Amino acid sequence: MGLEDPIMMRTTEYLAAILMLSAASAMADAGDPPSRVARLNYQSGAVSFRPGSVEEWTAATLNYPLTSGDHLWTEDGAQTEMHIGSTAIRMSSRTALGILNLDDRTVQLSLTQGSLDVRLRSLGEDETFEVDTPNVAVSLVRPGEYRINVDGDNAISVVAVREGEAEVTGGDAAFSVRAGESARLIGMDAATQDIGAAPPRDDFDRWSEERDRREERPQSAQYVSREMTGSEDLDEYGTWREEAEYGWVWAPRTVAVGWAPYRYGHWAWVEPWGWTWVDDAPWGFAPFHYGRWAYFGGGWVWVPGTMVARPVYAPALVAFVGGPRFGVAVGIGGGVAWFPLGPREVYRPAYHVSEVYVQRVNVTHVTNVTVINNVNVTNVRYVNQNVQGAVTAVPRDAFVSARPVRDHAMAVNARDMAQAPVVGTTAQVAPERRSVLGQPDRGAAAAPPARYAERPVVARSAPAPPPVPFAAKQQALQANQGRPLDAATENRLRGNAPARAPMVRRVTPPQGGQPDSRRQAAPPSARPPQPPQPPPVTRENIPRNDRPQRPVQEPVRTPPPAAQQPPRPVERQVETPPRPAERRVEPPARPVERQVETPPRPAERRVEPPARPVERQVETPPRPAERKAEPPARPVERQVETPPRPAERKAEEPPKRGGEKKVEKKPDKKGERKDDKKGQ
Repeated sequence: MGLEDPIMMRTTEYLAAILMLSAASAMADAGDPPSRVARLNYQSGAVSFRPGSVEEWTAATLNYPLTSGDHLWTEDGAQTEMHIGSTAIRMSSRTALGILNLDDRTVQLSLTQGSLDVRLRSLGEDETFEVDTPNVAVSLVRPGEYRINVDGDNAISVVAVREGEAEVTGGDAAFSVRAGESARLIGMDAATQDIGAAPPRDDFDRWSEERDRREERPQSAQYVSREMTGSEDLDEYGTWREEAEYGWVWAPRTVAVGWAPYRYGHWAWVEPWGWTWVDDAPWGFAPFHYGRWAYFGGGWVWVPGTMVARPVYAPALVAFVGGPRFGVAVGIGGGVAWFPLGPREVYRPAYHVSEVYVQRVNVTHVTNVTVINNVNVTNVRYVNQNVQGAVTAVPRDAFVSARPVRDHAMAVNARDMAQAPVVGTTAQVAPERRSVLGQPDRGAAAAPPARYAERPVVARSAPAPPPVPFAAKQQALQANQGRPLDAATENRLRGNAPARAPMVRRVTPPQGGQPDSRRQAAPPSARPPQPPQPPPVTRENIPRNDRPQRPVQEPVRTPPPAAQQPPRPVERQVETPPRPAERRVEPPARPVERQVETPPRPAERRVEPPARPVERQVETPPRPAERKAEPPARPVERQVETPPRPAERKAEEPPKRGGEKKVEKKPDKKGERKDDKKGQ
């Protein structure tokens, strides 16, 4: 019975979490921040970063959360990788990337120069993943592996699909690129397109493959969702074990003596969440933005809680302490102190959110809505506040300037910290420009050439509103005691001091609609590119009325059928005098196939679409053989031997019975009689 109780409890919590998330999705407030971010989890070489609210570039930092408006640049020889849940996005050297939009349903990236590899592992029916380049917008419509190269100086974009399917939109054309194919697009307003086989893998592809292999079949996927950003590094740096009190927990393999959560890293100001923890450890993302920490068995363990499909990101799951006793403990100048939240403790964000959001962000640990709604974070006895060494404190200046906490941590009295009041889940300190950059003043980092940063891109989706410049709202933030501004204030400031909007050129698919390749097995037919000659009736007459400007790649994929080649030989048949039936119905401007086969024989009209009977008529040089093809199933010999054959001609043209026989094919008749005699 003792084993069944925890299992039953976790099952009940799981079901309650599902119900809560279902209700939350239906009631989510439009003003809530996104539930996911991008995480910079690997870099090699010089990688630069620019937050959306400032113009300065700084050195990129591992585990920094990226969101709408942020930019990355890789110098020569550099490579970097970031994750959005289970999706991996990798940049080659000299690549300029911007995040136009990142929310619960949309990932929209701007690629103005360089190479990008995307490993898309999951894509919901209502989700969009778009990469915009200077001449086309690329929508990834299926999970798969994609490579996108951009030569912005020459207006060239190349889209290679290893697995999956992409839709490319540019100018007045939209078409699909399927698995194993590559599309090369040249030009701006009316880009020329060429589809062929995907090129062989290069060094960047092989590096991306190697990175992918380390994420295949992760053990952590048994305990946390793969859509939990940062979970990809848990297996390599820690171990899982099951504890009766908490369920499955994770512990890092190697930590420093005296290590405690939220001590080895620094604080940064990241909109729209505010004060955000950036950890130094290569595994230091998921355990600090999801779940809770517990001191158990002589060490710290991370408790992820109930597994949900996509847990909600939080900037830091901590409680801050303050008050007069704390001020005396830290001395002159003041300081900031915090400790990690424990299992089943409620996290109430300091940024502006709906009650539904509060339920969602706590659902992995607290499923009782009444407890979540009624908790007062300043009037709770937190378990980790009493743990020896759990509280970390730094001087105020070190906190604001994003300095390493471990280098500036202050010794505090454990008893004083245990009795200090909790002031909330954020520091009551206003940010500075250094806080936004997430780095102390170290000088400017390498920035991309101006032509890359200012180059517009083609976009199908509308990007997110541009961030308000930090300088325009710094004064309002100083009066807000460390809390981000609400949406109404942000919009007012955006109107007073317009920010530089993302430079995009919106395009829509032809026909005013968005083709959905997830539901269509194949795209519509395309117009042949060159030479511009009128195509046969069987290919073009039907689609050309409603799709006048479709792209040109389909003829490149599939060679034109043989039925499109023989119009000239058929015209010779029309001109030959021995076929009076053709003279009777001879409209000069209409194709021969319909005129010859339609009036006399309805049966041949039904066989017309394959166009194979027409090919046999063209390929058989002798005219008697053409008569043979005219009535199928009647051989020529039977027609010659039958005496009523002249009579049939008389019936066809009664006024000239004898004269017609002499003029029409006299040499042929003699030849036929000689052949008949030889045969007899």
